Amino acid sequence: MDRNELLGRFDLTDRVAIVTGGSRGIGRAVAEGFAAVGAKVVIASRKADACDRAVADIEAAGGTALAVPTHVGDLDQLAALVERTVEAFGGVDIVFNNAANALALPYGSITPEAWQKSFDANLRAPVFLVQQALPHLRKSDHAAVVNVITAGAFTQGGFMAIYVAAKTALLSVTRSMAHEFAGDGIRVNALAPGTTDTDMVRNTTPEMQKVMVAGQLIDRMARADEMAPAALFLASDAASFMTGHVLVVDGGLTVN
Repeated sequence: MDRNELLGRFDLTDRVAIVTGGSRGIGRAVAEGFAAVGAKVVIASRKADACDRAVADIEAAGGTALAVPTHVGDLDQLAALVERTVEAFGGVDIVFNNAANALALPYGSITPEAWQKSFDANLRAPVFLVQQALPHLRKSDHAAVVNVITAGAFTQGGFMAIYVAAKTALLSVTRSMAHEFAGDGIRVNALAPGTTDTDMVRNTTPEMQKVMVAGQLIDRMARADEMAPAALFLASDAASFMTGHVLVVDGGLTVN
């Protein structure tokens, strides 16, 4: 294998990628990365202005992108997201399920409403988005689903019980999807980031942020763009023989 052939495995030219939570943080970095290697990227996030800014930056860098403001907790909006994507670009090759709700409540204060809100965003949305996209993924020659979970799924998950429970369930869903879709040529994997410098993490207390970093071997938060190469690997032909697995990029959090 020569250099061009190897690097070509990461090429996404003309592939259509839906990125939820794509207007900021990990989603934004991944969307920019996908576009940089040729993908037509659909930015799906709740705030229209944030989606538009992400699209403008991608287009300014020479990429192709479309803003589709979407609240992933609304199943009708997920259907509209796929419909709009197909209208604009003709199909769906990649679904990057990144949108999340990071509700964190200790046991004793968890409410039914908080539980439902977390599971709707972190578990139900990825499942139903993939279901909406499934007919189009089946038509693709390079279909891939990447579900963003958390390295916390491999820890005790203290004080993050709702979030970690939903993301752990998403790991289970990743494996069952991989099994059911293998015959259709659709690969399904998960990405498990460690503590990453995003708005979601910065919205926790400084004390919690210190605890998150202290558990890692690399003594800092990851930059959001450090997740983009891992996401590209999973979504591209570079991972053509990988399905049903999770790629952990956590700064050594779960080594022990």
